Amino acid sequence: MSASGSIKVTIGDVSFDNPVFLASGPAGYGEEYADFVDLQRLGGIVTKTVTYEPKAGNPGTRLQETRGGLLNSVGLENVGAGVFFGEKLPGLLDNGIRPIVSLAAEDWDGYRRLLDAAAGAGEIDIVELNLSCPNVDRGGMAVGTDPRMISRYVGHAKDILSGTAVIAKLTPNVQDIGRLALAAEEAGADAITAINTIVGMDIDIHAKRPVFKRIRAGLSGPAIFPVALEAVWRIVNTVDIPVIGVGGIDSVDDALKFFMAGAAAVQVGTAIFYDSRLPEKIITELEKNGIPASINRGGA
Repeated sequence: MSASGSIKVTIGDVSFDNPVFLASGPAGYGEEYADFVDLQRLGGIVTKTVTYEPKAGNPGTRLQETRGGLLNSVGLENVGAGVFFGEKLPGLLDNGIRPIVSLAAEDWDGYRRLLDAAAGAGEIDIVELNLSCPNVDRGGMAVGTDPRMISRYVGHAKDILSGTAVIAKLTPNVQDIGRLALAAEEAGADAITAINTIVGMDIDIHAKRPVFKRIRAGLSGPAIFPVALEAVWRIVNTVDIPVIGVGGIDSVDDALKFFMAGAAAVQVGTAIFYDSRLPEKIITELEKNGIPASINRGGA
């Protein structure tokens, strides 16, 4: 898009006033940041990932700062489908907040029940399938690294959630993320989100043991930005559906680089912990100068 055009973005049949979203996770269900971010001004917020049953999350340490990033092992803690669709989602809509509902499951049966619950809610026009969370023992990691499983999960979501736009969020912890994106597109995905966290770990040198009980955790923050940018570039050159860039955005310039790499929208995550106004700064820049045109396709 040229620098003089509208900053609206469309995913599937769903339109957003601007292409700046909050990423799933750091901002919870959105309401937690109501005093720090003008949530109504954002293009949308991706909710904390919802599973069918409530989850207490992982025990022990959940967050650990690193140089240039943040390790997290939260474990998909959430209120479950019943409370989310019955209380959280109506609250977001009543407050004029544009939700993109993040969904995940650890097994196929839980996934089918979750989609049925989402379909029954009747107020959802777009979802993001979290196919890539590295902090669960089953499901996300296996699904997100296998093109056949991605196809199955995306295809089932398109069948059950009739008329709902489906975004597939992909893991960078693979050899060829473009192959995964292509599988999602062929299964009917309306967009791709790239990337989720990178697997890492840390060690407590005083206790002489890993910081996290599950050993590994997900690395987010500025340290992963170059990886995310390359992934977006690669996917844009592989599929014909919109790509949403996320991972390490630390400044307005970082967001502009995602657009130049071909992203249709961006999500801001970890940065809101120390610069809660960053999403609005990005919107202000886009309103002033428009969305920068993407550079030429090719070279992936």
